Amino acid sequence: MQGEGTRARAGQPKDITLPPLIPHFSALAADYDVVLSDIWGVVHNGLVSFPHACDALMRMRARGAIVVLVTNAPRPSNVVARQLDRLHVPREAYDAVVSSGDVTRGVIEERRGKTVFHLGPERDKSIFTGLNVQFAPLESADYVICSGLDDDDEDTPDDYRGQLEIMLKRKLFMVCGNPDVVVERGDKLVYCAGSVADLYATMGGEVLYAGKPYRPIYDMALAKADAAAGKRIPRKRVLAVGDSVRTDLKGAHTAGIDFLFVTSGIHAEELGGRDKPDAGALKGVFAAAGELPKAVMRELVW
Repeated sequence: MQGEGTRARAGQPKDITLPPLIPHFSALAADYDVVLSDIWGVVHNGLVSFPHACDALMRMRARGAIVVLVTNAPRPSNVVARQLDRLHVPREAYDAVVSSGDVTRGVIEERRGKTVFHLGPERDKSIFTGLNVQFAPLESADYVICSGLDDDDEDTPDDYRGQLEIMLKRKLFMVCGNPDVVVERGDKLVYCAGSVADLYATMGGEVLYAGKPYRPIYDMALAKADAAAGKRIPRKRVLAVGDSVRTDLKGAHTAGIDFLFVTSGIHAEELGGRDKPDAGALKGVFAAAGELPKAVMRELVW
């Protein structure tokens, strides 16, 4: 499976000036009062947490900054927090969590009374908890919530083409509860809901993407940061951190905030490995994205 930057890149990399590759997060700390940090690929890989990243976020909070974890996980933020507990991510590392699941729940509430077909694994059912949702088969549902692939260890987006063709014929609206195309699980990449939603969109289907890089999740995260600070934080004092150019870099640009790119996440292989990213490959990834981060780090380390 290719990383999303490789998948998107076409032609030769533009001759661009790379942002600085910094060894320590502390070099940026004084410039920011809020950190919006991605989770998968930055704080953990789905199996184990990254102690250096947790330490960096705790040190940032110790300086008085607000840390909000922002994730495309298709589950409510309280469920995400419990997963963080299981992976030994200290609660002291963050002030709040905002998830794609939170945004998706808001969409479901707006469509109260409509029947839903859930496309995704059983583990994502928490996205519907407390919402009094009425489920229906694909042939009669009013709209679709896609939270992932039924078996993301084995399935590919094309395995769902038959269902998508039924949806397209019925002109069903899809809410994508996780816009990520792929995510790390240990040392492998697995497909996410975004891959199925992208296929549906290319087929002509109508899709609402609930998470990064779209504004609603950033508006929710910034509102939580402002509430924690007790005032509105100037957006020039907000830094997003992430490992995806498709969701994190693009999303930060859309939200008008600075971005720190971590190379050891989902783009690691195409960037030449986890230990030392290749400058030419970095140029290619950023050229394809059409945006540059404020700085680049191999991993989040204070």
